[in-house]
Amino acid sequence: VQLQASGGGLVQAGGSLRLSCAASERGFRSYAWFRQAPGKEREFVAAITRSRSYYTDSVKGRFTISRDNAKNTLYLEMISLKPEDTAVYYCAAGDPIISYISTKEGYKHWGQGTLVTVSS
Repeated sequence: VQLQASGGGLVQAGGSLRLSCAASERGFRSYAWFRQAPGKEREFVAAITRSRSYYTDSVKGRFTISRDNAKNTLYLEMISLKPEDTAVYYCAAGDPIISYISTKEGYKHWGQGTLVTVSS
């Protein structure tokens, strides 16, 4: 399985970006975005299943995760970006049980990451 993330870049605080992740295969129970800031652990950002979406508290109301099933592509729309959103963003796909939806261990397949830098 290949996941190809794109769309990162440099943006000023308050700006917006849309990340994309093209998947080579279909049929996973959940697709997710994680991020890793310099010197920090990789953390959960958002996930989407057939029935609902999940978000970490710090991005609720600012980020929206979506899927285009026809294109087999995952998106992360980010608005009102803050400097603390600066990180490498990774897309992931897998079949986690509900309690593992927001954990790295729940996902077997990972993209290569795309860098988002938010300047103050």
